[in-house]
Amino acid sequence: MIFDFAVIWASLPLYLGGVLVTLKILLISLAFGLLLAIPLGLMRVSKQPWINFPAWLYTYVIRGTPMLVQLFLIYYGLAQFEAVRASVLWPYLSNATFCACLAFAINTSAYSAEILAGSLKTIPPGEIEAAKAVGMSRFKLYRRILLPSALRRALPQYSNEVIMMLHTTSLASIVTLVDITGAARTVNSQYYLPFEAFITAGLFYLCLTFILVRLFKMAEHRWLAYLAPRKH
Repeated sequence: MIFDFAVIWASLPLYLGGVLVTLKILLISLAFGLLLAIPLGLMRVSKQPWINFPAWLYTYVIRGTPMLVQLFLIYYGLAQFEAVRASVLWPYLSNATFCACLAFAINTSAYSAEILAGSLKTIPPGEIEAAKAVGMSRFKLYRRILLPSALRRALPQYSNEVIMMLHTTSLASIVTLVDITGAARTVNSQYYLPFEAFITAGLFYLCLTFILVRLFKMAEHRWLAYLAPRKH
């Protein structure tokens, strides 16, 4: 068996362009997903059923359905309706990049909301009592104490979600985007070298995963140092 990596070397510009597309989709999806996850996470810890239930239902439905189905519903499914095609949103909903980012943002928001809700529930009561003792309002309590503390504590779990989203972006190639996986599919379709094409894509994902893991380790070392056991 002979491997032809000369073709891969010649196709590196295509792969590097795919890396940029992957990072663009990932960062946009994570940013908007986190913005949506914060209010959802706060709703999930509410003791009021009319506040908690809609957030629970949203996260349950999104986490209970495959990401690929959600992407197809947004990119292909919405185009079925005349009202959508005639609306002012159609220029966006007919764009593959927009639809991919929207689907990924919705998906990650559900998982991130549950991660944040779990972190909020594990905050020590002493932190809350101390804030109330100095006369903080409920809004100020969440803004200065609960949310910053929960976001710091959620870093280890959220890092896993970010890495999973990086791998999930490979589905973008199904809706015509030339990300890393899309580059591999293009090389394979042109030269019929599936092993070389997709092993190269795997190496790029592996490198990006390594970088993300290191960045989150640095963030945890900085913002979670106060939770580490004290050395005697």
